[in-house]
Amino acid sequence: MTAPTGEAAPTERSAPRPRQRPARRAIDDLSLRVRPELVDAVQAAGRWPAWLADDRRAAYAAFEALPAEGNRLYTPYIDLRSAELADATLVEAPRPGVVATNLPDGADGLLVLGEGDVLASVLSPAAAAAGVRLATFGELLERDPDRVRTLLDGGRTLPAGDKFAQLTRALWSQGVVLDVPAGVHLVRPIVIRWAVGAPGRALLTRTLVQLGEDAQASVVEELVPSAEAAPAGSQAFFAGTTEVVLGSKAMLRIASLQELPANVVALQHRTSVIGEGAELHWALAQLGGRLVRSRVDNRLEGDHSAVEQVEIVFGGDEQLFDLTSYTTHVGRDTTGNLLAKGALLDRSRSYMKGLITIDRSAIGTDSFLGEFGMNLSKAARAVAIPSLEIDQPDCRRAAHSSSVGPIDETQLFYLESRGIDPDEARKFIVLGFLEPVVARVPLEDVQDRLRELLEAKWAAGTVIRAAA
Repeated sequence: MTAPTGEAAPTERSAPRPRQRPARRAIDDLSLRVRPELVDAVQAAGRWPAWLADDRRAAYAAFEALPAEGNRLYTPYIDLRSAELADATLVEAPRPGVVATNLPDGADGLLVLGEGDVLASVLSPAAAAAGVRLATFGELLERDPDRVRTLLDGGRTLPAGDKFAQLTRALWSQGVVLDVPAGVHLVRPIVIRWAVGAPGRALLTRTLVQLGEDAQASVVEELVPSAEAAPAGSQAFFAGTTEVVLGSKAMLRIASLQELPANVVALQHRTSVIGEGAELHWALAQLGGRLVRSRVDNRLEGDHSAVEQVEIVFGGDEQLFDLTSYTTHVGRDTTGNLLAKGALLDRSRSYMKGLITIDRSAIGTDSFLGEFGMNLSKAARAVAIPSLEIDQPDCRRAAHSSSVGPIDETQLFYLESRGIDPDEARKFIVLGFLEPVVARVPLEDVQDRLRELLEAKWAAGTVIRAAA
């Protein structure tokens, strides 16, 4: 019906317009400018041996051929819209200068690298006397080139089917080796600190940890902002591997504290090959970064070998965490205990994905995978996808569990009924939820700093919620 002359036509009430978001990008589109000639540039800048050039080129060919995600269950959950790396420049040759420093209290070794440059390196006299090596690849090549070639061994310790792992294998410019001889027991941990985040930098690194038969050690890995980091500046890219090989009856504990600045896009690959009767314990804390992709591959090849893995995420603002865990049981009577937990504030997101594979040879396997998310705001989102692939029915246990939801109201009611302020009660529940990783960090001052970081992140999220 036409409105009478002089009268305004009635208008329909319009629905609120949705928040505009960038268009979704292809799964392998990090916007990082990667070209084949960069392989030769990195090789020449570092003056690496010729055999390594062949390894790099093979890795780059695999990078170009592989899909970014080989598991169809996981493909829909990759979101790279927040990665803006078109102006990032690859670090081709870090500088070798070392600043003298003291060994931290309670540690047997310290290696500090800032944007790939070696800033400090020190090993306790006892560890050095026992034959422990803590060095960069460049340093070790000068002393024992055959050992470096044996350790790298054609990339066997990296997942052959992961596109981004092969990118790191092709373009890494800084590498670290921790080599513990057979029978050596290090009572105190080795600290490896990566300081990164300078705007417009792209740094790719590899860390190899090898323990001989009956060796024992613990490692604390710290990923912290460098002096050049500027969260408000352009984005930075960091790709790092931790590749572990354990001899028979060896035992290794690795704790990682990731507190990168908010402008960093980080890809982390951790792999392990676990020998007969050996034990590996991962404790991984993900707090910083803009977009973080973490993948852990455990391969229990030896009989009676075991792995324990706990990874936590505490997200805020619009952070995105993509955690993937693959554990393959090959030997007899192996044990796996894997746990991922995410607590999410504001508009942050986490995707926790895991697969336990039990090969036909893995008689007597005992393996469990748990993935649990806690959404602390209506806009936060956690996804949990645990799965099993069993080719050997004779198992002690093969199980998975998952849940995603808000804070348990019964826990909250209990604490409030004891006179605790509601926000304090929520904090206690959240920090208790994340405590399994904190308690496994083998250095007391790093434990304390992790607890302080978790409390600070909670306080920042509380401020944001109060202002919303």
